[in-house]
Amino acid sequence: MDFRLSEEQQALRESVRDFAREVVAPVIAEHYEQHTFPYEIIRQMGKMGLFGLPFPEEHGGMGGDYFALCLALEELARVDSSVAITLEAAVSLGAMPIYRFGTDEQKARWLPKLTSGEALAGFGLTEPGFGSDAGGTQTRAVLDGDEWVINGSKAFITNSGTDITALVTVTAVTGTKPDGSKELSTIIVPSGTPGFTVAPGYSKVGWTASDTHELTFDDCRVPAANLLGERGRGFAQFLSILDEGRIAIAALAVGLAQGCVDESIKYAKERQAFGQPIGNYQAIQFKIADMEAKAHTARLAYYDAAARMLAGEPFKRQAAIAKLHASTIAVDNAREATQIHGGYGFMNEYPVARFWRDSKILEIGEGTSEVQRMVIARDLGL
Repeated sequence: MDFRLSEEQQALRESVRDFAREVVAPVIAEHYEQHTFPYEIIRQMGKMGLFGLPFPEEHGGMGGDYFALCLALEELARVDSSVAITLEAAVSLGAMPIYRFGTDEQKARWLPKLTSGEALAGFGLTEPGFGSDAGGTQTRAVLDGDEWVINGSKAFITNSGTDITALVTVTAVTGTKPDGSKELSTIIVPSGTPGFTVAPGYSKVGWTASDTHELTFDDCRVPAANLLGERGRGFAQFLSILDEGRIAIAALAVGLAQGCVDESIKYAKERQAFGQPIGNYQAIQFKIADMEAKAHTARLAYYDAAARMLAGEPFKRQAAIAKLHASTIAVDNAREATQIHGGYGFMNEYPVARFWRDSKILEIGEGTSEVQRMVIARDLGL
């Protein structure tokens, strides 16, 4: 299997790499310090077409594929993960459910705004008391005439409270199946709907320039036509969305891991100790060599998962492997990069301090490492 990039893919990667270095890098540290959302960066990403990469032109997209999105995410995360996760969540969790399961009317209404980056959307799955147990959803939606009445809450929802957030898709219990299990469905809730409240942003360890909120729904009413996909298919829908999203998160994790290599090489060539650059010492060389090997193998894992997905082959296991491995080595590389930088690695003026804080959530978000192992084991028939 040939994983070499085409000329078009290479051009995309270089374009995003230049953008990350020239536009994102000079300003992102200030956003982290002030916990502010980088609207100016998001606007420029929209003009570049990044939010429309995997969508067809008829919906305002760029006519690319999911692998193109992954390439962009990797390059952004080499410089900053807050910007990368904003793009990842906006596309794979925000716009993709509407593209995959929406009606023609829903697509026409929402996708042009989302694929252009003019608006963002959130994916309301996780709840305060359940986390990885998505099947334990307590949020409920009752059909009252031609409206859904929603009550409940969601936690840790990305892109849910920005000035340009247009909607959140919400998973809710809409009834009981014949076997007595919960019937889960997905419903579109536009921003500003009465009864839909966005709590103040979280105080987070990392990703401090991304937007994350708890959401509450108190007799929140939306039209019955806001049902996304088939009633009772919400669980299957979000599982398929998460399978794809794991590849994207793996790409993001690889970007962070590679960024740690980049910064470590730069620092090792500049930092003098005992009369010479610390990069001359094998202790440092071996650390960086191991970091590069980890980033390389994790990249091959997400390339493989993406290739299987785009070929229409089963990819659930490979996506879980890619996400598990890439998130693990991202944490490893962030720790080693901080160690290489010594005391300076603990100072916020150096990017590796940001990488270190940003890395841990990669083992938690969009399925913890334990969940990935569950997925892999089940796919192996265990």
